[in-house]
Amino acid sequence: MSTRVLIVDDHEVFREGLRSLLESRGIDVAGEFSDGRRALRQARKIRPDVAILDVSLPGLNGLDTLRGLERECPGVRGIMLTMHDEDTYVLEALRAGARGYVLKSQAFVDLTQAIETVMQGSVYMSPGIAGTLVRASLGGGGQEPERLTPREREVLQLVAEGRTNKEIAGLLSISIKTVETHRGAILRKLDLHDTASLVRYAIRRGLIEA
Repeated sequence: MSTRVLIVDDHEVFREGLRSLLESRGIDVAGEFSDGRRALRQARKIRPDVAILDVSLPGLNGLDTLRGLERECPGVRGIMLTMHDEDTYVLEALRAGARGYVLKSQAFVDLTQAIETVMQGSVYMSPGIAGTLVRASLGGGGQEPERLTPREREVLQLVAEGRTNKEIAGLLSISIKTVETHRGAILRKLDLHDTASLVRYAIRRGLIEA
């Protein structure tokens, strides 16, 4: 049976290019989505073997989308596909459970190999990423402990994107009061005091782009 792949990227032309590439190699693109929330809603129906996700997705970033996919489809192998080669993004991807990390500049060269590698149970990194990990390790760039719940990370990203409490409540189907409770918990847990600090934290953790 061919490998079933799910693609989540908010650039339509890029998604179409990936689909054409993978299908030409005999890989079944079982679904493609522009946002993580819709991908999560359809994940159980699609049952992908591999999920290819952009790190930077609006509303729900690729890292938290991967975490959700792992809950919905245990055993799915996540490959992050991104333009970012900074240690922040690479370490966060590994922390989220990614089995592959491919740079978009190398996607049409590396991606098929990445899928084959993760399906064999190994980890794949685009050339150059290994050096990033070594530099992070030598520089003490270890992973910060996770202090937020999955829901708090969702709220944090939406706040950092400039969404109002009312907009966040609508997107997450929760009350405005619950949003306010989550915001207070985030500030307290992270020892931060204003929205600007939350934005800087979200950038540092790779939840949004600078």
